[in-house]
Amino acid sequence: MYIPFDQLPGHARVWVYQSNRTLNEKELEVIQQKLTRFCEGWNTHGNPMPTSFQILDSQILILAVDESNLGTSGCSIDSSVRTLRELESLLGINLTDQGKVTVKNAAGQVNVLPALGLKSKVQAGELTLEQEVINPQVQSKADLHQLWQPVRNSWLNKYFPN
Repeated sequence: MYIPFDQLPGHARVWVYQSNRTLNEKELEVIQQKLTRFCEGWNTHGNPMPTSFQILDSQILILAVDESNLGTSGCSIDSSVRTLRELESLLGINLTDQGKVTVKNAAGQVNVLPALGLKSKVQAGELTLEQEVINPQVQSKADLHQLWQPVRNSWLNKYFPN
């Protein structure tokens, strides 16, 4: 069952997906409609789950579920991924590929980079310690205040000379 994102408890489980490009208003509307319908029917073993989603920076999609009464099953997670893949096909975007890294510059501009070749991006000055990167360890709604972390404090730090 869909509920507004701000009504989910802090312990709600989250999945963070990044579009490979910024989405326009029409695309955002399509995503909102499709994900609202999906959340209204998302269930595990036939039992509805309190679920929601949020879109940040017209590019980052957060899907959330309150698992306190019943855990999310593998089949229910698969159904969410199927829905995301349908959106990918419909809109010509990439959400589910995990081979990308999302960074934000000081001006707040979001950029999605392929994970392959990050070292060369550092060497070319395209990725700096001052930027922020999405924290892959975010797992709950309460963790979202740590969604962005400085590159210098992230796993990307290993690509920079000491």
